[in-house]
Amino acid sequence: MADTLPSEFDVIVIGTGLPESIIAAACSRSGQRVLHVDSRSYYGGNWASFSFSGILSWLKEYQENSDVVNESPAWQEQILENEEAIVLSRKDKTIQHVEVFCYASQDLHEDVEEAGALQKNHASVISESPTEAAHSAYLPSEDESLCTVSCEMPTEQTPSSDLETALEINDVEVTGEKEKHYDDKTCVKSASEEETSENVPTAEDTALPPKKNRITYSQIIKEGRRFNIDLVSKLLYSRGLLIDLLIKSNVSRYAEFKNITRILAFREGRVEQVPCSRADVFNSKQLTMVEKRMLMKFLTFCMEYEKHPDEYKAYEEITFSEYLKTQKLTPNLRYFVLHSIAMTSETACNTVDGLKATKNFLRCLGRYGNTPFLFPLYGQGELPQCFCRMCAVFGGIYCLRHSVQCLVVDKESRKCKAIIDQFGQRIISKHFLVEDSYFSENTCSHVQYRQISRSVLITDRSVLKMDSDQQISILTVPGEEPGTFAVRVIELCPSTMTCMKGTYLVHLTCTSSKTAREDLEPVVQKLFTPYTETEIENEEVEKPRLLWALYFNMRDSSDVSRNSYNDLPSNVYVCSGPDCGLGNDNAVKQAETLFQLICPNEDFCPPPPNPEDIIIDGDSLQSEASEFSVIPEANSEIPKESTSLRNPEEASQ
Repeated sequence: MADTLPSEFDVIVIGTGLPESIIAAACSRSGQRVLHVDSRSYYGGNWASFSFSGILSWLKEYQENSDVVNESPAWQEQILENEEAIVLSRKDKTIQHVEVFCYASQDLHEDVEEAGALQKNHASVISESPTEAAHSAYLPSEDESLCTVSCEMPTEQTPSSDLETALEINDVEVTGEKEKHYDDKTCVKSASEEETSENVPTAEDTALPPKKNRITYSQIIKEGRRFNIDLVSKLLYSRGLLIDLLIKSNVSRYAEFKNITRILAFREGRVEQVPCSRADVFNSKQLTMVEKRMLMKFLTFCMEYEKHPDEYKAYEEITFSEYLKTQKLTPNLRYFVLHSIAMTSETACNTVDGLKATKNFLRCLGRYGNTPFLFPLYGQGELPQCFCRMCAVFGGIYCLRHSVQCLVVDKESRKCKAIIDQFGQRIISKHFLVEDSYFSENTCSHVQYRQISRSVLITDRSVLKMDSDQQISILTVPGEEPGTFAVRVIELCPSTMTCMKGTYLVHLTCTSSKTAREDLEPVVQKLFTPYTETEIENEEVEKPRLLWALYFNMRDSSDVSRNSYNDLPSNVYVCSGPDCGLGNDNAVKQAETLFQLICPNEDFCPPPPNPEDIIIDGDSLQSEASEFSVIPEANSEIPKESTSLRNPEEASQ
């Protein structure tokens, strides 16, 4: 592949995470020659999504801590006397403290043949020593190939690439008939409907209740392609920067989204639904009539709090939690506002930040549904790929499994002039964007990183059972002890195309204070119970049963200053990995800031021209007039599209 690559580009991007992919798309759209490389075999970096066998192969890679490619020893010979090299790391150290537990029963009569299958050891998993269980139930054997990711990810990650509708939102309440129609449309689920019905008993199989909820590990392996497990758990605010960018750039045509159907709260040991919209508030049976009026009055104030500075100026120095106490809200309302609307904790933010968060929540209500949030079908990993497709459409060149040995820096100008790749090829460029994890320890010796604690669970039912089993929920569990952080829980149902039928995929996230398991296991124990054979016959189990669990810590480099890195040339820009926040605003802001440094005065991801309006032959003035007439039309269509999606919900509010 190295022989066929051009030797010169305008921009070289190393890493395919969300910020890097947005920048690559923006640069390519503005006419820059872009080379986008990644040493991994999949798109997204720490923003990626995996099938079940894919996540096991990813885990094995980190366990072995092996290099992806072999180093070419010849690259040092290409460094001239007036040059020096910034060596890049070939080992990703952003993931730590990985622990895996399997609770689902293994049917010994079924052969598990899928690559990357984790063989369950009954004795070790249920042993009283969690550490032993983690190691013995850990990862695949060494003789199993790592090619699973590279073989599966292109098809696993791009099932929605043929979708033509822009920002299509699926119905939040999915009946059986609608679900079948949806499957036909995406051509994903209906193709193997018969196989699924054999592995997962349907609701009609009521004659054998024990089998109804019996999900084995072999079954999870066989249905592994139905899972899309995100490394980072986030949602999209319906009026957030990423949604606006997707619509503006028309990248939204590459993806589909579902509305988060409910906001949950965890109080006094039980999960309950939080009323969000005006209709939810007045229909709620949890609140008294007085509380409903108090809540509506306070939320109305939050929507325009800037116009009434006298109401909060005196409380700017105290926490938002203390401020809520001054507003004569009941403990019930204070809890809902603090943890489920502002989505903060007792000590995490001050009054102004809390009011901003509350206003942002309310501002996003009603655009696409009765909650402020959207989730991309097939997982968060679809989003970087959407922008990579846009980059490729405008001429960007992509190389996966293609590592970069070093950056070549001119000693006199102190600017980076080229890279040397794994094949020893020297590729020249004007600008270089590097994802943080690619820098070596020498470059990052003074950098202080935060950590994110993550857990991914597969469960057999929702944390809050309702008539519809197609619920997508977000739940905030406050920290119990001083110094501990609130845990964000996102529960995904099968209609999000992230898990097999009969299961739920649950993501837990918080800022790390210890290892991921130490931070998150107490919350897991509150909400779920481990799956055991003896409980299958008991249909009245209060908590959902836990089938499989993964814990890991992920590096958070989002707040690292560029000056913290040692001796970086001015034309080398650093992209951080995922942050701990719920939304994607940090990635979009970062991408736009770096793009303006590379292409000052250029529009950031403008709408693509309509092919019907492009004039190839003809007067140049007529061509210019046509071009200018296209862009306003594209901009004028986008609000109409959003309005058409928004009006029914807004009217109901």
